[in-house]
Amino acid sequence: MIDILIKNGIIVTVNSKREILYNGALAIKDNRIIDVGENKSLTNKYTDVKKTIDAKGKVVFPGFINTHTHLFQSLLKGLGDDMELHHWLSDMMFQAAIYLTEENVYYGAMSGGIEAIKSGVTTTVDYMHTHSKPKLTDSIVEAYKDLKIRGIIGRGMINTGNEFGTPLELTQDIKTVEEDLYRLFDRYHNIENGRIQIGTSPSSVWAATDEMLKRVYDITNEYNALFAVHLSETDFNNVASNKIHGKDDFDTLIDLGINGENVLMVHCVVLNDKQLLKAKEYNMKVSHNVVSNMYLASGTAPITKMIEMGLTVGLGVDGAASNNSQDIIETMKITALQQKVKTLDPVSITAEKVLEMATIDGAKAIGLDKEIGSIEIGKKADLLVFNPMLNPKAIPMHNPVSTLVYSSGVENVETVIIDGNIVMENRKILTLDSEEETLKKIQNSAEDLCSRGNITNRMSGHKWNR
Repeated sequence: MIDILIKNGIIVTVNSKREILYNGALAIKDNRIIDVGENKSLTNKYTDVKKTIDAKGKVVFPGFINTHTHLFQSLLKGLGDDMELHHWLSDMMFQAAIYLTEENVYYGAMSGGIEAIKSGVTTTVDYMHTHSKPKLTDSIVEAYKDLKIRGIIGRGMINTGNEFGTPLELTQDIKTVEEDLYRLFDRYHNIENGRIQIGTSPSSVWAATDEMLKRVYDITNEYNALFAVHLSETDFNNVASNKIHGKDDFDTLIDLGINGENVLMVHCVVLNDKQLLKAKEYNMKVSHNVVSNMYLASGTAPITKMIEMGLTVGLGVDGAASNNSQDIIETMKITALQQKVKTLDPVSITAEKVLEMATIDGAKAIGLDKEIGSIEIGKKADLLVFNPMLNPKAIPMHNPVSTLVYSSGVENVETVIIDGNIVMENRKILTLDSEEETLKKIQNSAEDLCSRGNITNRMSGHKWNR
């Protein structure tokens, strides 16, 4: 007996041949895909099935991979509008982070996780870069467990850069960070059948000393984990890094030996050609966060150039305080359109390439491409069923990939399967007792955080901004 048979669907595999089966089926047993092929063959072969999903007129895609976000920021949507990055950090985000509780972080992660699932995300790399008290990262782990999502949770740290707005309340010494990293790795790394992993994520190069960066990377490598870091997001990052380290943030990493294939560089808007070539030499990866880059007017990352050089680039939605959503479908479309405008070349990036960035390239960026990122026999059963009929924007559908990237929305994501478990069906999240009650608790938690953090840029406190 198999667990799930999806039949009669269009299967967009994103395998090495980039095959699309226009009358396909796939079989899932335990948490893996055990067969993919033509519909008639598989339906005849698998007759003893626990759950059958009829995908007639629908498309099956690999689950989308979000390579970067800050889930706690889901409580801060709309509070950082129309600010420059350094003001956004010092005047809003850091101020809220000081007052975070374990409950706030849990509900922020639940909020972002729910929204991610609804947009087809099956793997989320969280970047918990601020710690005002112990065990905030643990709350994200609990949310991942409750929602049954896959992901890597990066424990962040700050120990310098106070002259650039990092509050003393968020700084921690190396010993404190070291002890907590070992605790988190030993307790949570590769739990839940390997679905949840721990990683590391310094808030930025300029917010950590050489000693902190090096020690954290050494611990990361002890556990064969992911090291993610905000890098060259704006010129400000390099101004601050030169003040702290005496050189640009990328050059600081290279000189410290933080240059392995497990290094995920987030943003990379102002990396120069020499630095990009060096990143390619070391097989360092990139997380492209187009909506956040636009929201904060950080600039346009040279993504087409990176791809031409052979760098691996995945997509990130970034935190909802600098995006206002966790919608990766929106991110796909904007990624394509922004690069076309930057290059003045309509074929500089295609819908198919953007889908690769959201799936197999995202998996490569976080070191999981042997397990997820495509629909292939032996891989983890992380996928989604896309129904064009749920949203008139997606009709007519002539090319499923084009429809997904350019003319669809989260409403089209009907079913989501993670690790062989159906976590959303008919757009209802099955891992929640009550989605409505959870959303109410999220709203209350956000209001509580704003009250304690004295963040008044909300409701009647928000002034009309011309």
